[in-house]
Amino acid sequence: MTTDRHGHVMSDTSSEALGHYEQALDDLLFFRPRVVDSARAVLADSPRSVMGRALAAYLGVLGTEEKDAAEARTAFHGFLADLDEGKLTPRERMHLAAATTWLDGDLHGAGRILGDLTVAFPRDVLALIAGHQHDFLTGDAQRLRDRVGGALDAWDTHDPHHGPLLGMYAFGLEESGHYERAEETGLAALAQHPNDVWGIHGVAHTYEMRGRFTDGIRFLDDRTGDWSGDTLLTVHNWWHYALFTLETGNTARVLEIYDAALHREGSPGAAMELLDAAALLWRLHLAGDDQGTRWARLADAWERRADGPHYAFNDAHAVMAYVGADRIDRAERLVKDRENWVTSAPVVSNRWMTAEIGLPVCRALIAYGRHDHAAAVEHLLPVRHRLNDFGGSHAQRDAIQRTLVEAALHAGRTDLARTLLSERANLRPVCPYNWSAKARLADLLGDPAGATAARRRATDQATA
Repeated sequence: MTTDRHGHVMSDTSSEALGHYEQALDDLLFFRPRVVDSARAVLADSPRSVMGRALAAYLGVLGTEEKDAAEARTAFHGFLADLDEGKLTPRERMHLAAATTWLDGDLHGAGRILGDLTVAFPRDVLALIAGHQHDFLTGDAQRLRDRVGGALDAWDTHDPHHGPLLGMYAFGLEESGHYERAEETGLAALAQHPNDVWGIHGVAHTYEMRGRFTDGIRFLDDRTGDWSGDTLLTVHNWWHYALFTLETGNTARVLEIYDAALHREGSPGAAMELLDAAALLWRLHLAGDDQGTRWARLADAWERRADGPHYAFNDAHAVMAYVGADRIDRAERLVKDRENWVTSAPVVSNRWMTAEIGLPVCRALIAYGRHDHAAAVEHLLPVRHRLNDFGGSHAQRDAIQRTLVEAALHAGRTDLARTLLSERANLRPVCPYNWSAKARLADLLGDPAGATAARRRATDQATA
C-alpha cells in the first residue's frame, strides 16, 4: 500500500503517482505555476487516486475562478459517482467531504471539515494549505493564524515543509495583529527557504500594517531574485511594492510598476491579478488622480471575463474598474444581476457574502463614482467593521476603508471623518495618507494651523 512521506495512506495511487503528488504539494507551497501540471500527472498515472482527485478539486477553487470551479466540480462528481468510499481511509473520506462541500459552494462548511482534518492529521500538508487559503478567502484572521499554529508542534523543524508552514503562520499572525511576531516568524521561514514567496508576502504585510514602507521597499529590493520570477504570487508581491511606493508619493514609479507587472498587454486576466490592478488604481482615483486609459483597459479585461456570481470580493473590484472607467451603467448591471441572484440563489456562502457585504460595497463605489458621497457613506458605514466577512486581507480591504474616509470628507461629515481618522492614525501613526486626510479635515473645520501641522507630518513621513 502506498503512503506519503508523512505516513498517510494513498488509496489507488502508484509509486510514480505518489512522486507527482509530493511534487505538486511542493509546487503548491511555493506557488509555482507548474503545480497544475504536477497535479495532472498524478491523475494521468493513477486516475482513481483519491488524494490526486482531492488536490485537483482544491486547485479548482483556490483561484476564485468561476470556470475553473465549474470544471473541477464536474470532474469531481464524475469521480464520486462510482466510488466505494467504504474502502477509503478516514482521512481520505474527510478530504472528499471537504472538497465536495467547497465545490458545492459552502466555503464555511469546507473550512470546518478541513479544520477537523488538521486536528486529526496535523501533518497533512494539503489540508493545511487548502485550509489556510480558505481562511484568506473568507477573511477569517483567527483561523488563518490558529489553523497552522495548532499544527506546528507536530512538525519536525528539519522537515523541508516546516519553512513554508512558518511562512503561512506569519501571514496569520499579521492578519491577527501580531506584527512583530509575524515578522520574526516570516524571517525564520525565509532562513529555511529564501524563495518562499508566501513567507516574503507575509513579512511585506507586517511592514504595510506598521507604516514601515521604506523598510518594505528595502526588504523586497534585497530579495528581488527570490520573489519576482515566474510564480503565482509575483503580481501580488509587486502590488505590495507599489503600495509601499505610493506612500512615498512617487506616483510615476507606481505607474511604472502597474504597467510592467500588474496589468499590461498580454496579461492573462486572472481574477486575482485584475483585483490587484483595480485596488491600486482605485487608491489613485481616491486621490483625484484618474488614470482614464488604464481604467479603460482594466474594465475591458473585467468585461471579457463575464463573471457570474461566484465570489463577492471579485465583484467589488470589477465595480471599481467600471466606475474608474466611467462605465457606471456596467457597474449597475452587475449590481442588478447580483440583486436578482440573491433572491433565488441556493444557500451557498457567496450568497450571504454578496447580500451582506458585497452589494453594499458595490453600491457605495457606484455612489462615490456619481459624486453622491452621502449615499456612499450610508452604504459603507453599516458594514465597515464586517468587511473581512467577504474575504481578502487588511491591506486589500483598506481601499474600501479609504473610500469611506474620502466619502465622509466630501460629504462634509466632519464628525464621522474625525472619528475614522482618529481610529486610523492611532492604529497606524506612520501613514502619510492618514495625515494628509487629517489636513483636509482641518481645512474643513477652519483650523489652518492644524492643517499645516498635519501636512508637514505627512510630508515628513513620505520623505523619511
